[in-house]
Amino acid sequence: MQELHQEVDEFVPDSCTKKMPRIGISANRNSEFQSCIAEQYVQAVLKAGGAPVLIPVITDIAALTAVVDSLDGLLMSGGADINPLYVNEEPIPQLQDVDTYRDEFDLMLIRLAANRQIPIMGICRGHQIMNAAFGGTLYQDIYSQHNEPVLKHSQKMPRNQASHSVTLEDGRKIGVNSIHHQSVAKLAPEFVETAVAPDGINEGMRHQEKYIFSVQWHPEHLTDDNEPYSLQLFQQLVKYAELYSRAKDLHNRIVTIDSHTDTPMIFPGEFNLGKKEGGKVNLPYMEEGKIDAVFMVAYIPQGKRDDESLDAARNLAINRINEIKRQEKINPSRMGIAYSTEDLLHLKRQNKKAVFIGIENGYALGKNLQNISMFKEMGVSYITLCHNGDNDICDSARGKGEWGGLSPFGKEVVAEMNRLGIMIDLSHAAESTFYDVLECSTAPVIASHSSVRALCDHPRNLTDEQLKAIARKGGVVQLCLYKGFINKDSEKASLSDAIRHLEYMINLIGIDHVGIGSDFDGDGELIGCRSTNELINITMRLLELGYSDSEIEKIWGGNLLRVMKEVQGEGKPS
Repeated sequence: MQELHQEVDEFVPDSCTKKMPRIGISANRNSEFQSCIAEQYVQAVLKAGGAPVLIPVITDIAALTAVVDSLDGLLMSGGADINPLYVNEEPIPQLQDVDTYRDEFDLMLIRLAANRQIPIMGICRGHQIMNAAFGGTLYQDIYSQHNEPVLKHSQKMPRNQASHSVTLEDGRKIGVNSIHHQSVAKLAPEFVETAVAPDGINEGMRHQEKYIFSVQWHPEHLTDDNEPYSLQLFQQLVKYAELYSRAKDLHNRIVTIDSHTDTPMIFPGEFNLGKKEGGKVNLPYMEEGKIDAVFMVAYIPQGKRDDESLDAARNLAINRINEIKRQEKINPSRMGIAYSTEDLLHLKRQNKKAVFIGIENGYALGKNLQNISMFKEMGVSYITLCHNGDNDICDSARGKGEWGGLSPFGKEVVAEMNRLGIMIDLSHAAESTFYDVLECSTAPVIASHSSVRALCDHPRNLTDEQLKAIARKGGVVQLCLYKGFINKDSEKASLSDAIRHLEYMINLIGIDHVGIGSDFDGDGELIGCRSTNELINITMRLLELGYSDSEIEKIWGGNLLRVMKEVQGEGKPS
């Protein structure tokens, strides 16, 4: 015992040991309902460079949440059949023993990890239940349900020996040791096949955009043979877990801001940011995705411009701003309204989320310059000059060119926003308006949610010349995640497409002039990034591409805060 104590007491972790990602391994249950796991899972994770953490079969949601929050990666292990009731099917006679309690545990575990964007790898049963959890279907028994003749998949050979082959997505053929009679039938949405047996049975899949993958066979038994692919699977999980660990750590150290969300628009009457009430932006999602701040806008649809309609537009903006501010009163321990860069930093130090206020569509100003002062006093940090239609300020990218750019009143608006320290947002503006504002404004401007026209030809996107012009003015362009602005085939728009837009802007105008404005709850969403809790996937991609911490810090808020500080000076509403 003394020797053991001495070994422990004298051990000093080196930098590599300290950074070993924590890989949770889901436990199986034996016939006596005891949580257990085959040693090979543990050894495979160790061999790949991860620190294995065994997760017992429990369904206490608070305890599971605490466990998952400590993980960098998750390995879903093999085991018994899955209860078909979970996929809305009745059991067939060929169904074997099921453990409904473990099914519940596995499904909860996958959901908790997926909500946090934790990388996940599944093996055998883990492969199947992951497919079910993400919306796919299963064969309860391949021998009776598959339409074609089936290989013998339930081998009795030693598990370190291959029983049949599979073809990988790159065309390679390898030997595997599948042990199953259930399998994936139809892949879950957004997943692609990575391995298939000669009889057509699926043996592997991965998510198109996220760090989630699985295989049907048991690679943990094959990491010592001459086929390197099995060990590479565990190394891939550890690599992804390292990225996630770095992303979490970075988000804890820097300020992360989403510059445009439309959440107040989607709720009739009152809502509560403290709950997951159907939108894509709320405090739980911000906490899961480790996002510090969002700009919530009072979106005002363009309407008639008579006095009555203009009054109604102003009042709607006031009501929506008051509803945003009410969130601070009902969630005081979790968030605060931010009016300046210092407010945001203060809230982050208190471990609270920050909400900035914006107005989308200067239509809310009507024809009265004094409304700008009123909205400033209410805490508005930026105003998008127009939306989809010309107004009394300017022409819109989707308008008729009524003014040929800024109206005379619009030039007064620009000057007054400069004077009061409100950021001018040029998203939605016509090119003529865009260049008029750059000529008139004495302060840098922003595009709170715009993408690259050279990559997706849409009038809402910015040309190369517009991107360069904002940069020359010292401003910032916040990449919009609206699928129609990211890919002409909007249903295929993905996180990878968004990263291409972001890198295009970085290469064109530099790292100091870009950011992220999701447009969530205003129809912004992409495959791989559909809500605030998924924004950390952008960080993982940027880390994988080799961007430095300081560069990512600029993208996630540093650039926008620089502009805000310059526009506002040290001003703050009373």
